[in-house]
Amino acid sequence: MISDERQRVLDPEQDAAALKALTHPLRIRLLGMLRQDGPATASELAVRTGESSASTSYHLRVLAKYAFVAEAEHRDGRERRWRAVHSVTSWSNKLMEATPDSRAWLTVSRRAQIEHLEASLTRHEADVADGRLGPEWVEPAGISDLMPRLTPESLTELWEVLDRKLEELTTRDAEDPRAARVVLLTAGLPLAPPRSGAEPGLPLAPPRSGAEPETAAPETAAPATTGAEDAA
Repeated sequence: MISDERQRVLDPEQDAAALKALTHPLRIRLLGMLRQDGPATASELAVRTGESSASTSYHLRVLAKYAFVAEAEHRDGRERRWRAVHSVTSWSNKLMEATPDSRAWLTVSRRAQIEHLEASLTRHEADVADGRLGPEWVEPAGISDLMPRLTPESLTELWEVLDRKLEELTTRDAEDPRAARVVLLTAGLPLAPPRSGAEPGLPLAPPRSGAEPETAAPETAAPATTGAEDAA
């Protein structure tokens, strides 16, 4: 399980204002950048996002107001640096379905995570092409799009097993200099039977012969979840 100090659990009633603050797409993006790449100044983030430093500074202050980011250790006294307070934001899907506002936020958050996957794929391909990643990363990298038939209980169990295994592996690799940041997005989106006359979607799954995990599957990608919770 993800440790409590590493995650921010949002409640739609107690954190209504914080949820509203996170509906702004630039704030979601800024928070993601700080989590993925570490502390940065408003000016550095402005260059990376194409926004003005005044804009990134304002949105960082809003994120700080709701305890998503905080001031980091400064390299010098000229400009403040910001860091993400938590590595994961999580919530209960059941609780989020209780109000229109929280349901709307859930949709915004998931769409932002799908955009993050696309941006991460572009960055990964560029890093490979530029030689910034060693050949040892070529084989394990990939995206899979599977469509198993599962019960609600089995899907919940799958998230729990994945969460435990991921925590085990990240702990094991914490001090290994070969470890790199990996963008891991997983989805468990149940689908009702197709309406009469509709064409069901076809899964794109990786070939399972030998040790071939690589596949191209542009159709489905969504945030990692733990049990009944989504994590962003």
